[in-house]
Amino acid sequence: MPKPSLNRSILKLALPNIISNITVPLLGLVDMVLMGHQDSIAYIGAIGLGGTIFSVMYSIFSFMRAGTTGFTAQAYGANDRAEIAYSLYRSLCIALIATILVLGLQGPVEWLSMKLLHGSEEVLAYTSVYFRVRIWAAPAVLCLYAFNGWYIGMQNTTIPMIIAILTNVVNIVLSVVFVNAMGMGVAGVALGTVIAQYCGLITAVVFLFVKFSHHLIPIRRVILLQSDKLKRFFKVNADFMIRSILLVLSIAYFNNQSAKLGDDMLAVNMILMQFFYIFSYFTDGFAYAGEALVGRFTGAHDQKQLRQTVKLLLIWGFVIALPFTVLYALFPDWFIGLISDQPEIIPMAKPYHIYLALIPLITFAAFLWDGIYIGATAARAIRNTMIISALCVFLPASLLLMPHFGNHGLWIAFLLFMVARGLSMTLMARKAVFLQV
Repeated sequence: MPKPSLNRSILKLALPNIISNITVPLLGLVDMVLMGHQDSIAYIGAIGLGGTIFSVMYSIFSFMRAGTTGFTAQAYGANDRAEIAYSLYRSLCIALIATILVLGLQGPVEWLSMKLLHGSEEVLAYTSVYFRVRIWAAPAVLCLYAFNGWYIGMQNTTIPMIIAILTNVVNIVLSVVFVNAMGMGVAGVALGTVIAQYCGLITAVVFLFVKFSHHLIPIRRVILLQSDKLKRFFKVNADFMIRSILLVLSIAYFNNQSAKLGDDMLAVNMILMQFFYIFSYFTDGFAYAGEALVGRFTGAHDQKQLRQTVKLLLIWGFVIALPFTVLYALFPDWFIGLISDQPEIIPMAKPYHIYLALIPLITFAAFLWDGIYIGATAARAIRNTMIISALCVFLPASLLLMPHFGNHGLWIAFLLFMVARGLSMTLMARKAVFLQV
C-alpha cells in the first residue's frame, strides 16, 4: 500500500471514530451543563464522582474492546475466518459473565465507593442516586465493548460511529427531557444513559446480522474452549485489564484529590478535565485506526507497512494537537463559560489555564501509542508502561507536589503522568511492536 493510500486508509478509519468520539465529550458537556445550571454546585461534583465510579468499574472489563480489536484485526490480516468469528464469541461470553458480576455486586460496590470518595455529604448523596440508576446500563455497556472492538478489528469504524451517535443523541435528548421537563435531577441524567445504552446494543446486533452474517459460523464448544486460544486470550486481556484499571484509577485518584480540595475546586477540575476528554476522544479516532491497521499488518507479517503506519499516525497526532493548543490557550474563559454559569467558577479556573493549553501537545503521543500497542496485542509492554507511569511517576509526584503547591501540584503531577506514558511507550516500541512481526 503506497503512502497516499495508507493515509487514506488511516483517515477512512479515523474520521468515523472522530465523529463518534465527539459525541462522547458532547454528552459529558451536556450533563455538566444540565447540572451546572441547577440550584447547587454539588450536582456538578456528583456527576463527576458518579462518572468516576463507573469508569473504574468498567475499566476492569474494558479489555474486551481492546483485546477483541487486536485479535480480530490480526485474524483479518491473516484471513483466518474461524478466528474472526470466535474473537467475537469469546468476548461476548466474557461480557455475559461480567454482567452477572457487576449486577450481583452493585450493593458492595456502592458502599465501598461512598467510603473511598471524598466529597461533601450533599455531593455523596446525589452520587448515590446517580449510581443506583445508571448501574442498570451495565449489560448493554459490556456487550457493546465486544461488538465495537470486533467491528473496529474488521476494519469498519462506520458502524461503531453510527452506534455511538445514536446512543449519545438518545442520551442527550432523554437527559434534557428528564432533567428540564420532568425535574429528575441526577437521576434523570442516569436514566437517559441507561435507555440510550440499550438502544445502542440493539443497533449493534442488527448490524451484525444485516452486514456481517456471512462471517458468523456455528459455535462449536471444542473450538470455543480450545486451550491454547483461551490461554492467549486471557493472558493478553489480563494485561490489558491491569493497564486499564491503572489508567482509570489514576483519573479517579485525580478526581478524589480534587474533592479533598473542596466542592468548588472539585467543580473547577471536573470542568477542566472535560477539555482533556475532548482532545483525547478526538485523538483516539486515530488511535482506533492504529488498532485496526497495526493489527492487520501484524497478522499479515508486513513489517514495512507497520512502520509506515506508526510514522503517519504520530504525524497526524502532532498536526491535530497544534490547533487544540492554540484554541485552549486563547479562549479558555469562553470554553469554561459554556459549561457552567456559576459566578465563582471562571475566576477560580484562571490560575489553571496554562495546564489546559499544555494538554494537547503533552498527551497526543500516549493516546496514539495506546492504539498501536493494542493492535499489536503488545499487552505485557503496555501494562508495564502504565505501571511505571502511574505508580512510579504520577502517585509520588502528586504526594510530593500537592502539600506545597495544592491544585497546581496535582495538575503538574497529572501532566507528568501523561509524559511518562508517551515516553515509555516510545522507548519500548522497537521490542514490543516492531520485532514481533
